[in-house]
Amino acid sequence: MKCIVRAIALPVFGLLAFQAQASEVTPVQKVIQLLEGMLAKGKDEKHGEQVQFAAYKQFCDDTSVDKKRAIEEAIEQIGMLTADIAKYTSDATRLTEEIAGHDEDISVWNGDHKAATSVREIEKADYEALHKDYSESVDALQRAIAVLKKMAHNRPQASLAQVSALQSLKLIPAEAKKAIDIFLQNGQEPEGLEVSAPEAAGYEFQSHGVIEMLEKLLDEFIAERTKLEKEEMNGKHAYDMLMQDLTAQIAQATQDREEKSEAKAKALQAKADAEGDLKDTTDTRDADQKYLDDLTATCEQKASDFESRHQLRAEEIEAINKAIEIISSGAVSGNADKHLPSLAQQDASGTALVMLRADAQGKAALARVAQYLSTRSRELDSRVLSALATHASSDPFVKVKKMLKDLIVRLMEEANEEADHKGWCDTELSTNEQTRKEKTEAVETLHAEIDQLEASIAKLTEDIAELTKAVAELDAAMAEATKLRQDEKAKNEQTITD
Repeated sequence: MKCIVRAIALPVFGLLAFQAQASEVTPVQKVIQLLEGMLAKGKDEKHGEQVQFAAYKQFCDDTSVDKKRAIEEAIEQIGMLTADIAKYTSDATRLTEEIAGHDEDISVWNGDHKAATSVREIEKADYEALHKDYSESVDALQRAIAVLKKMAHNRPQASLAQVSALQSLKLIPAEAKKAIDIFLQNGQEPEGLEVSAPEAAGYEFQSHGVIEMLEKLLDEFIAERTKLEKEEMNGKHAYDMLMQDLTAQIAQATQDREEKSEAKAKALQAKADAEGDLKDTTDTRDADQKYLDDLTATCEQKASDFESRHQLRAEEIEAINKAIEIISSGAVSGNADKHLPSLAQQDASGTALVMLRADAQGKAALARVAQYLSTRSRELDSRVLSALATHASSDPFVKVKKMLKDLIVRLMEEANEEADHKGWCDTELSTNEQTRKEKTEAVETLHAEIDQLEASIAKLTEDIAELTKAVAELDAAMAEATKLRQDEKAKNEQTITD
């Protein structure tokens, strides 16, 4: 039986030794070398995946940090812009109310100015008319008194024309006009005069009572005219002071209104700019948030895929190590080293050696050997020959081939995934570069606007300084004019008093 098994097993082990005939390496050693090569390649690929994933994870972490920081800055900027918009709106509303108040004040003061001017013109016209009457009355009284005092004896009636002219004056009282009329008609003093002349002896001038009456009227008229002039001077001074105050108030209110109108326009412009910046910042924040969400999802998916591949790599390496360990054990390699070389050197079956010349012929011979072993196992009822036939009919490298095919398929899939990821990375890098260019251009534009606004501020500062200087000069001139007016007023009052 042993001889029969040995004779039948010779072709099978001859097939296993066929690969080692050209060289002195046994088939087991060739398998071990193949598995060790696969193990080294698997470890290299695992290390490469780890390095690649570490770089990608670093990109995810850095990009996430940058985007989160940008989103936080955008949220802070949005809060500041919202507060600025509320402040600009409040300032514009307040300035609108203040401008309306200035408009109302200016309208009221212009009305007061117009009304005071009308009243002053009426008062001045009344003063001039009354002053003219008083002046004419005083002049007529002075001439009449002078005429009466020069009359040392009876004169013709024509010499009393100055006295007769008093009757046409409006300010002469009716009683005085009546007394003058009686005097002119009779040449006698009327009864009831306040001052009676002493009795005259012989031909004595009879007009003393009339002179005293006229002198009393003259004094009254002069006093009334003086009082009228003083009232006119006080009224004119009050009017001038009122006009000065109203003019100053109107000018100040107009200046305040213009300044607040300009401030309101700036506030509204700043509000519009802030609203535009708010929209841009909000859009940028939303875009960054969407990019961050997509990036986070992609990175998590990549991390999950890497963990799966890493686990698979580890299992493959462990399986290969286990296979190497099993094949390298003494039970396998010892028997192979013992039997396969000797079987290859024996010339027990010339037909087996011929079948080993080609791979196709070897496979056919292996199939016939498996068939022969199966037939003999049934004839001899040998379980050993049956197991050997089953082993001979099976390809010992099927699992290895399947493993290699699976590795090739997986490597191709990973290569496609890497190509897709590289395309995505290139797209993102291009997008980021374009975004950086746009942001850089926006920053340069803002810097240019800042420089322009700073130049405008400097120019406005110079204009404000010049206007402030002009206002100071006007205040000084107004103060000097007011002082001169007060000096003139004091001088006039002193002259009137004297």
